[in-house]
Formats: sequence, structure tokens, C-alpha cells
Amino acid sequence: MAALYEGYTLCGLVPAQNLSHSGIQGIEQERDSDHVVVTDSTRSVTLYKVSDQKPLGSWTVKQGQSLVCSAVFNSQTKEYVAVSDNRVIRIWKEEDILLDKAFKATVSSDVWRVHCVHGGEPVVLFQRGAVRLLDSLLSAPQQPIEEILVQEEAIRWSTNIVAETQQFVIFTTEQKGDHFLYLQRLNPNTLQRYRLEREEPGLGPLSFSASYRDKHIHLLYLYPNGHVYQSVVSVRGLGTEEGTQALPLPRSLLLSLPVGEGLLEAASAMVLDEAHVAVVGVPHPSAGAGKDFLCIWNTNFQTLQAGKEMAGKIYGQLWCYSNKLFIPHGKTLSVIPFVCPKSSLASALGKLKQAKTEEKAQPSRTVETRKTVCWLTTAPVEDVEKEVEGLLSRSDIQDLQPSVGQLVSVLVSRSLTDPAFYTPSTLAQLVHTQCLCHSVCPDLVLLALEKKDYFLCQLCLQFFPDIPEAVTCACLKAFIRNEVLQTAYSDNFLLPHLKDLSSQHVVLFLQYLQFLYLKYSQDAFPQMHGLRSPSLTQIMDWVCLVLDAHFTVLVMTPEAKGLLLNLHSFVKSQVRLVSELGKIEGSLQELNKMKVNKDVGQYSIEIIELF
Repeated sequence: MAALYEGYTLCGLVPAQNLSHSGIQGIEQERDSDHVVVTDSTRSVTLYKVSDQKPLGSWTVKQGQSLVCSAVFNSQTKEYVAVSDNRVIRIWKEEDILLDKAFKATVSSDVWRVHCVHGGEPVVLFQRGAVRLLDSLLSAPQQPIEEILVQEEAIRWSTNIVAETQQFVIFTTEQKGDHFLYLQRLNPNTLQRYRLEREEPGLGPLSFSASYRDKHIHLLYLYPNGHVYQSVVSVRGLGTEEGTQALPLPRSLLLSLPVGEGLLEAASAMVLDEAHVAVVGVPHPSAGAGKDFLCIWNTNFQTLQAGKEMAGKIYGQLWCYSNKLFIPHGKTLSVIPFVCPKSSLASALGKLKQAKTEEKAQPSRTVETRKTVCWLTTAPVEDVEKEVEGLLSRSDIQDLQPSVGQLVSVLVSRSLTDPAFYTPSTLAQLVHTQCLCHSVCPDLVLLALEKKDYFLCQLCLQFFPDIPEAVTCACLKAFIRNEVLQTAYSDNFLLPHLKDLSSQHVVLFLQYLQFLYLKYSQDAFPQMHGLRSPSLTQIMDWVCLVLDAHFTVLVMTPEAKGLLLNLHSFVKSQVRLVSELGKIEGSLQELNKMKVNKDVGQYSIEIIELF
């Protein structure tokens, strides 16, 4: 059976004011399965490490300019490629700070998207249907670009895949209510055009997804009436000559999803493997109206295998990389891990029989947990602590993972409504299981702050990968600790909350940061003390952020004058040190290149001249 695991927040969103768009143009996998590039709908590209939800770099075009498609990573050259203002292709490396100073070239026609499969060369798809390899295009940026599409025909979706060592650019278009599929093969270049069968009058596809298997390209598309179709095109069946005569594209109905009242508006379906499809924005068959879900359906058995309710507005966007689903909802971009093991009807029946046998022998853990959750709402503190401790000792943590969030939610909810009820040790035990994250129990840290339970706060900061910047600053106002500094954050979202700190808080915090930097810069092995210690880079990042947020106030605060002078002299000495090191960098590099004379005795003198 397919399963959706507990998700976590990768970053916050800044959606359109009318919530018509998530604010994200696209998400592309970067160097490996743990890095993605997120392009917003205006001016910014951000590189994230997924496992710790940490932004590693961000690049922005100037005010008045805009990015027109998601940035991609060229793994061959270790460079990023994006397009601004329809015709300006920009290329930069991770160490580049300003996009305006990086390479750019203006082409002669409007670009739709840049695509790049891992290990392949980027390809540029123009709005009128022409395709160029990036290197070929940059050799003569102003080369004329042909028009493939007919009048009033416009691209709606595109992707590219590698099939039998050949790259294909796949895109769909719409013209006066008709929809077409284009398959562009590169080297040798061939183009084939297909016409999609019409659905009910006035209904066009909401989303497309393409995959390659068994020497065929499989196109999956979802309509507003809940119908999910699949069309299959043989790669070897493509001709060697280009042609734009539209061929009929046969289709088969894979799923007929429940849509409730009316039609779907913001929904998406994506193929996960040969038997499973992920769907977002479609009602859950057994849930009430007004709730949005992410679901996994098995197309072989026509069954719903996993579902997860998504809070907030659903925008109909969905990406999938390395068994992780990326979904924008509300003001959050969430990452939902999943598994889709191969299954058969026989194995499903076998598991059902086994489950029934085990159920006769002993109560299931799910039933046990459900009874515990109900009992926690009324039991006294001492009994609650004993019961949860017993449950944790009796059960395997992996089996308990879906239930830990329920237990914490019940305990937190009761603590907020009943001032006399609070179980700090029990909550700490549940956090220690590492089965929780902030998005599962968003009120836990705030409850701990209210109860002045700073130990629990530190545990949450240590184990939760998705602490929002507002909560980080709330903790900073209450206590200063080696955990706040190591919390993942985004500069753009943290700065507004840092500005809420009082001048007294800021001075104290800067003094603490200065103390830490001096301490750890003199101690080469701070981690040897058995404590989680921030790196020097993390400390300096916080110093810069606090100064950015409060510099004007600090200049006007008499108590901060001495601190600022100390920081100034300290930074000045560091700059001088780096400058001196830079002077001998070339000489040190030459030393590494020198061949070591192995024919030396027990004693020798060697003279090295540095120029």
C-alpha cells in the first residue's frame, strides 16, 4: 500500500493578494535529491537543502525586472539558468552574489521555458514552439527563431525527458478550445503533433504529467470533471521527418475521481510510477465538503491508498522529486515524503487476512492509541504521564509515528483550555521521539513559552526542522541559547520579526553573539564539550541580521556605543587578517604544487623562494 508520511515546511509563501496564485513559478531538482531550486513568481531564485529546510543561496533580479520561468541547474557546468523579461537569458554560479553582474544574453524571440534533465544539456523552448539547445543558441543569440505554432495557438504546459539516450521536449498547446501535444526530438531533430480528444464542451485539461517507460511516453492529464486520462506514444514510432499535421491521440480513462458539487478548479494529477498517481485539489471520497486533500490513487485497482488533508488554499500545483511531493498551500510550501511499494490484489488480500489474525490475538496499536487519546482528555496529570510513558515503552517508534502528533495535539489543546493541566515531562518525551515537527503541532512551542518551560522550547528548536521565523524571534525574546542560533531561517522572513525586538534585547543579544564568537574563535573544537554549538558562520550571520534590522536604533542608543565600537574594531582586525592571508594565498598554492623530494636523509635543509 502507498503511504504519505508526516510532512514539513520547506519555506513560507507570499501568494497573490486574491490568493489566485501561490507565488511560486517552479521547483527544480538541483545537484542531488536533497537540493532544490525554488523560483518565485516575481524576481527571486532560492536554493534549499531539503533535509534541514535551510536556504543555501538566493539571487534576485533588479526592481522592475521579472523572471518569466523557473530557473534550472545545469549539472554539466554547475551553473544556474533563468530567463528574465521574456528574452534575457541569465547564467550564474552558486558563488555569484549579484545576478546583474553575471552572464546574460538577449535572444531574438520570447522564451516560454528552459528545461534541463539531470546530466543533460539545457534546452530552450520559445513561446512560438521552436526549440534550441542552450549552447547552440548562445553561440549566436540573435539568430532568427522560426514559428511552429499556428495563429491563436499558445503553449499551456511543457517538460522534457530522456528516452533511450535521446532528449525529448514535450509540450501541449490550446487553440480555440482544441488541445494539441507536440513531441520534439533532439539530435536528430524531429517534431510530431497530435490532437487530443475533446472532453465535454468547454472543458480543458487542468494539468499534465509525462513519464517514460517500456519504450513509450505516457501522458497523464486531469479534467475539471475528475476524469484522468492516459495517452501512450511509442518513441520508436516517431518518424525521421518533421511534420505538423496533427494526428489523433488515442486515450484511455485511468480514474474517475469524485468532484463533489460542481467542477474542479485548482487541481493537479501527477504520475508516480506505473500504478500510482498523486492528486491534489480533489475532494476526499469520505471527507466533508470544504476540505482539500493530497491523495495517492492506485490506477490498477482504482483504489484510494493514502490521503492527507492540506490546510489553507490549494493552488493546483504539485512537484515530485526523489519520493517527495512538493505542494504549495495557504502560505506554506510543504514537503510530503511518500512510498509506493509494488502491490497486487493477492498480496493485498494476504495482508488483510494476516491483519485479521493479529487483531484476534491482540488489540491493534491503532485502536490502543485511539483509546489512549480519548482517555487523555479527562485523566489527571500523574495518570497521563504514566500512560504515555507505558505506551512509548510498549510500542515501536515507527508504528507510533502517525499517533504521536495526535497525542501531542490533545495534550496541548487541554493545556491551553485548562490552566491547571500541564505535562512537561510527557511532552518532552514525545518531542524526543523525533516523530514531530512544528506544522503538526503549531501551538506546542507557544504553550511552552507561556509556561516558561524553556527546556521544552530548546528541545523543539533542536528537533523541529520547520520552526517559523516568528516563533524563533518569540523564543529569542524569552531566552538566549547554543539552539536559537542553529534554527533554520530565511533572511527575508526573519528580518521583519527581528525589528520587533527592543533596543535592550538587541544590545544584550549582540553582546552574547560577540562573547560566543570570541569564545569559539579561540577554541578549535567547540563540539568536544558535548554541547550543540553554533558555527562561527552562523554567529556572524546573526550579527549581520541584527545589525541590518536595528542599525539606526543602535547608533542612537548610548548604551550601544561601546558595543558598536568593539564590533567595528573586531571586524576591522578580521578584514586585515583576511587581507594578509590573501597576499600569501598564491604562494601557499604553489607549495601544494611542488614536488616533494623523497631522496632525503635524516637531516636536510631546503630553501624555498617565494616571489
